[in-house]
Amino acid sequence: MSGAYGRVLVVDDNKVIRQLIRVNLELEGFEVVTAADGVECLDLVGRVRPDVITLDVVMPRLDGLATANRLRADPRTSRLPLAVISACTPHEVEAGVAAGVDAFLAKPFEPSELVRIVRRLAGGADAPATGGWQGAGRAGSATG
Repeated sequence: MSGAYGRVLVVDDNKVIRQLIRVNLELEGFEVVTAADGVECLDLVGRVRPDVITLDVVMPRLDGLATANRLRADPRTSRLPLAVISACTPHEVEAGVAAGVDAFLAKPFEPSELVRIVRRLAGGADAPATGGWQGAGRAGSATG
Protein backbone atom coordinates (compact mmCIF):
# COMPACT_ATOMS: atom_id res chain seq x y z
CA MET A 1 0.00 0.00 0.00
CA SER A 2 1.14 3.52 -0.71
CA GLY A 3 -0.04 4.84 2.62
CA ALA A 4 -1.98 7.71 1.09
CA TYR A 5 -3.47 8.59 4.48
CA GLY A 6 -0.42 7.77 6.56
CA ARG A 7 1.22 4.92 8.45
CA VAL A 8 -0.43 3.21 11.42
CA LEU A 9 1.28 0.98 13.97
CA VAL A 10 -1.34 -1.50 15.22
CA VAL A 11 -0.48 -3.09 18.58
CA ASP A 12 -2.56 -6.03 19.80
CA ASP A 13 -1.61 -9.45 21.13
CA ASN A 14 -4.52 -11.09 19.27
CA LYS A 15 -3.42 -11.95 15.73
CA VAL A 16 -7.01 -12.00 14.42
CA ILE A 17 -7.72 -8.52 15.79
CA ARG A 18 -4.43 -7.19 14.36
CA GLN A 19 -5.37 -8.59 10.95
CA LEU A 20 -8.92 -7.21 11.16
CA ILE A 21 -7.63 -3.73 11.96
CA ARG A 22 -4.93 -4.00 9.28
CA VAL A 23 -7.35 -5.00 6.52
CA ASN A 24 -9.86 -2.27 7.37
CA LEU A 25 -7.20 0.44 7.44
CA GLU A 26 -5.38 -0.77 4.31
CA LEU A 27 -8.67 -0.77 2.38
CA GLU A 28 -8.94 2.93 3.23
CA GLY A 29 -5.43 3.79 2.04
CA PHE A 30 -3.35 3.50 5.20
CA GLU A 31 -0.03 1.70 5.39
CA VAL A 32 -0.13 -0.64 8.39
CA VAL A 33 2.64 -2.17 10.49
CA THR A 34 1.74 -4.49 13.37
CA ALA A 35 3.22 -5.41 16.75
CA ALA A 36 2.13 -8.11 19.20
CA ASP A 37 2.77 -6.14 22.41
CA GLY A 38 4.13 -2.94 23.89
CA VAL A 39 7.75 -4.12 23.89
CA GLU A 40 7.60 -4.80 20.15
CA CYS A 41 5.83 -1.45 19.63
CA LEU A 42 8.59 0.47 21.40
CA ASP A 43 11.19 -1.44 19.37
CA LEU A 44 9.47 -0.61 16.06
CA VAL A 45 8.28 2.96 16.60
CA GLY A 46 11.61 4.63 15.81
CA ARG A 47 12.14 2.66 12.60
CA VAL A 48 8.54 2.67 11.37
CA ARG A 49 7.80 6.32 12.25
CA PRO A 50 4.00 5.90 12.34
CA ASP A 51 1.51 8.75 12.09
CA VAL A 52 -0.86 7.00 14.54
CA ILE A 53 -0.57 4.09 16.99
CA THR A 54 -3.50 1.91 18.06
CA LEU A 55 -3.06 0.05 21.34
CA ASP A 56 -4.87 -2.83 22.97
CA VAL A 57 -4.78 -2.55 26.77
CA VAL A 58 -4.31 -6.14 27.95
CA MET A 59 -1.13 -7.57 26.39
CA PRO A 60 1.79 -9.67 27.64
CA ARG A 61 5.19 -8.19 28.53
CA LEU A 62 4.07 -4.53 28.34
CA ASP A 63 0.39 -3.53 28.30
CA GLY A 64 -1.12 -0.73 26.26
CA LEU A 65 -1.37 1.83 29.06
CA ALA A 66 2.26 1.32 30.13
CA THR A 67 3.23 1.59 26.46
CA ALA A 68 1.28 4.86 26.15
CA ASN A 69 3.06 6.22 29.24
CA ARG A 70 6.47 5.34 27.78
CA LEU A 71 5.60 6.86 24.41
CA ARG A 72 4.46 10.09 26.09
CA ALA A 73 7.62 10.23 28.24
CA ASP A 74 9.92 10.08 25.19
CA PRO A 75 10.34 13.48 23.47
CA ARG A 76 10.56 11.74 20.08
CA THR A 77 7.09 10.18 20.46
CA SER A 78 5.40 12.44 23.00
CA ARG A 79 3.07 14.01 20.42
CA LEU A 80 2.30 10.85 18.46
CA PRO A 81 -1.49 10.30 18.29
CA LEU A 82 -2.57 7.25 20.33
CA ALA A 83 -5.86 5.37 20.16
CA VAL A 84 -6.83 2.63 22.59
CA ILE A 85 -8.88 -0.16 21.04
CA SER A 86 -10.04 -2.29 23.93
CA ALA A 87 -12.98 -3.06 26.19
CA CYS A 88 -12.80 0.59 27.30
CA THR A 89 -13.91 0.01 30.87
CA PRO A 90 -14.18 3.15 33.00
CA HIS A 91 -10.82 2.23 34.58
CA GLU A 92 -9.15 1.84 31.16
CA VAL A 93 -10.54 5.18 29.96
CA GLU A 94 -9.48 6.96 33.17
CA ALA A 95 -5.98 5.44 33.05
CA GLY A 96 -5.78 6.14 29.32
CA VAL A 97 -6.69 9.79 29.77
CA ALA A 98 -4.01 10.05 32.47
CA ALA A 99 -1.50 8.43 30.07
CA GLY A 100 -2.32 10.94 27.33
CA VAL A 101 -4.33 8.70 25.01
CA ASP A 102 -6.09 10.72 22.30
CA ALA A 103 -9.03 8.45 21.43
CA PHE A 104 -10.82 5.32 22.59
CA LEU A 105 -12.70 2.70 20.59
CA ALA A 106 -14.59 -0.06 22.36
CA LYS A 107 -14.36 -3.66 21.20
CA PRO A 108 -16.29 -4.94 19.40
CA PHE A 109 -15.99 -1.99 17.07
CA GLU A 110 -17.59 -0.90 13.83
CA PRO A 111 -14.90 -0.81 11.10
CA SER A 112 -16.14 2.56 9.82
CA GLU A 113 -15.67 4.03 13.30
CA LEU A 114 -12.12 2.65 13.43
CA VAL A 115 -11.30 4.27 10.10
CA ARG A 116 -12.91 7.58 11.10
CA ILE A 117 -10.95 7.81 14.36
CA VAL A 118 -7.62 6.83 12.79
CA ARG A 119 -8.14 9.21 9.88
CA ARG A 120 -8.91 12.06 12.29
CA LEU A 121 -5.83 11.31 14.38
CA ALA A 122 -3.69 11.13 11.25
CA GLY A 123 -4.87 14.62 10.32
CA GLY A 124 -7.40 13.68 7.66
CA ALA A 125 -10.42 15.82 6.92
CA ASP A 126 -12.94 12.97 7.17
CA ALA A 127 -14.07 13.71 10.71
CA PRO A 128 -14.42 16.83 12.82
CA ALA A 129 -11.82 17.34 15.52
CA THR A 130 -13.63 16.95 18.82
CA GLY A 131 -10.68 17.21 21.15
CA GLY A 132 -10.09 13.48 21.36
CA TRP A 133 -11.79 11.05 23.70
CA GLN A 134 -13.85 9.48 20.90
CA GLY A 135 -15.67 6.45 22.17
CA ALA A 136 -15.16 7.35 25.83
CA GLY A 137 -18.22 6.38 27.79
CA ARG A 138 -19.54 4.30 24.90
CA ALA A 139 -18.07 0.95 25.90
CA GLY A 140 -19.98 -1.84 24.24
CA SER A 141 -21.33 0.33 21.46
CA ALA A 142 -20.88 -1.40 18.13
CA THR A 143 -22.98 0.89 15.99
CA GLY A 144 -21.56 3.62 13.86
